[in-house]
Amino acid sequence: MNTPSSTLSDVAPPAAPPANPRLRLVQAIVRTLLGLMFTVFGLNGFLNFIPPPPDPGPEEAMAFGAAMMATGYMMPLVKGTEVAAGLLLLANRFVPLALVVLAPVIVNIVAFHVFLAPASSAMAFVILAMELFLAWSYRVAFRLLLQPRFVG
Repeated sequence: MNTPSSTLSDVAPPAAPPANPRLRLVQAIVRTLLGLMFTVFGLNGFLNFIPPPPDPGPEEAMAFGAAMMATGYMMPLVKGTEVAAGLLLLANRFVPLALVVLAPVIVNIVAFHVFLAPASSAMAFVILAMELFLAWSYRVAFRLLLQPRFVG
């Protein structure tokens, strides 16, 4: 019989808050800001309460946005995902799950700004840095996910 090299009992418990109160405060601020950004901009995708910028941006960026809206499902899916994950971050519940769900959205935000709208890419990299900081803060929660094979 093959025995796994580690079992579920070898996995560390969920991440405890950092011992350093300043780090805990920074983590809470970053989590709240990221949660607010995704909740507000996700809701804006449904309610359109933020006026569009006067300069529509590069033609390729506009074509990409129009194509996503033309599908009829892609923008509601992305914006609904943003709202759900943003609310999880704000509630401080299932934060690692919210980070995993937001990861492909953030990769697309960065790719969009790098390839289609480079003049406005600064905020995309701020969002990426916030995601990476929080992922590092919750790295213990990702331990099983990052093992090369399932242990069960």
